[in-house]
Amino acid sequence: MLKLLKVAQREYIETAKTKTFILSIVMLPVILVIMVFFIKQLNRRTTVARPPMKVAVTDLSNQLSAQIETSFDEYNKKHPNREIKLQDLQTSEESESADKRIKDKLRRGKLDVYIVLDKDLLDGTGKIHFYYHKPKPADTDAFETIKRSLHVIVENKRCELNNLSRELLDDIRRVAIEEVVVGETDKEERVQGKSDFIIRMMTPFFFMYLLFLGIMTMGQQMLSSIIEEKSSRVIEVLLSAVSPFQLMAGKILGLVSIGLTVVCLWGVAAIGTARWQGLNAGIASSLLPYFILYYILAFLLFGSTMVGIGSICNTIKETQSLMTPVMLFCIMPLLAWQNIVQDSNGMLARVLSFFPPTAPMVMILRLSGGSDIWSVEVLASIVILAAAVLVAMAMAAKVFRTGILMYGKRPGLMEVARWLKQT
Repeated sequence: MLKLLKVAQREYIETAKTKTFILSIVMLPVILVIMVFFIKQLNRRTTVARPPMKVAVTDLSNQLSAQIETSFDEYNKKHPNREIKLQDLQTSEESESADKRIKDKLRRGKLDVYIVLDKDLLDGTGKIHFYYHKPKPADTDAFETIKRSLHVIVENKRCELNNLSRELLDDIRRVAIEEVVVGETDKEERVQGKSDFIIRMMTPFFFMYLLFLGIMTMGQQMLSSIIEEKSSRVIEVLLSAVSPFQLMAGKILGLVSIGLTVVCLWGVAAIGTARWQGLNAGIASSLLPYFILYYILAFLLFGSTMVGIGSICNTIKETQSLMTPVMLFCIMPLLAWQNIVQDSNGMLARVLSFFPPTAPMVMILRLSGGSDIWSVEVLASIVILAAAVLVAMAMAAKVFRTGILMYGKRPGLMEVARWLKQT
């Protein structure tokens, strides 16, 4: 046991004193502050100028042309650096001859958008048709502005035709909503803003991604350490002092510790930054023990797998193909996180909670989402994951014992299978 701890201590210190590790720890708070500052600047940015948007309109209803001209003129006066130029405004009498001509101009780049208003648009059965030719992503904001303007014009005309007051309609539609979060006592009540909702929605993803980042970062470190020591024959010197299992277990334990250190520092830095900005993520203190436990079990599971992969490979390049299945299991919760958060007690969430490779991230996602999860499910998930860790470590030890001293051609699957059968 003492030798195992010595190996773990060596792995921890060797990793912690590297310039890359120190730089990542020091730079994280700086990066978070820069990100907050950058986001604030984006929110405060002034409207960027763009070339005038060239528009053609055919009004088949013959009732909206004047309002369209007036609306665009008013918009251009308020936004002289983002004008919408109305180059063609046709009525139903001219539509048949103009339609082909205008679409041809659209194809030749003389227009940015061609709009056709149906004859029965004001009756509620017609549509507004937008025609584009190779639309640019940069024009999306202008297109949305035009859509909103036409929407208001049609609404105003419908109100006029039905003898309705536009002001009255706006008053009827205007409903003020205030969301209040109630605390543990009567005095703890706080109005929830839009940013609070976004933070609460992203908090489960943050914890899951933090777990993913810790596993992948330290996993890559594990592979690099094993392959470097194997290539330089340092592994032979180490095996003269400790057994293969002690060396493997010591490496895993050392990197679990360094990974837990990094993840905790990242988490504290992120939560500190959120508090600094006055953002309340509503993180329960009871989540921390679960996070630490699931991180340790997750790293032991994936770390054992990576030890096995590293011991049978001679270069980092050789590990890439074998790492693909491991990465797929890690990415699955990232792809399904929204469905899991919205239905944390659904079939998908429960199935992935009992599947060892996905269980750590999915359970952290469910627990941090604030949903009521049956304690038996949590316990069963931990027991299944712990059993999978024992199996993975036993298999990794057999592969590590033989593969770590092999050089040259990478062994095939049949040969690795024979190693696993050995007692």
